[in-house]
Amino acid sequence: MKQNDLLIRTFAFGVNCLKFLRTLPNDPESKLIQFQLGKSATSIGANYEESQAGSSKADFKNK
Repeated sequence: MKQNDLLIRTFAFGVNCLKFLRTLPNDPESKLIQFQLGKSATSIGANYEESQAGSSKADFKNK
């Protein structure tokens, strides 16, 4: 698998999750789920980007 492929897939996953969250009802319970899932789904791509910025093998493992 190419590095760029994973970057594209994590971005698409975040976008698709946000689109799905718009379809949920606007009651208080759904709002809590929307907030938590929205943050966690979009952080995957951010965490992947951060891990690719490591300057050494040890730094990569740390991130």
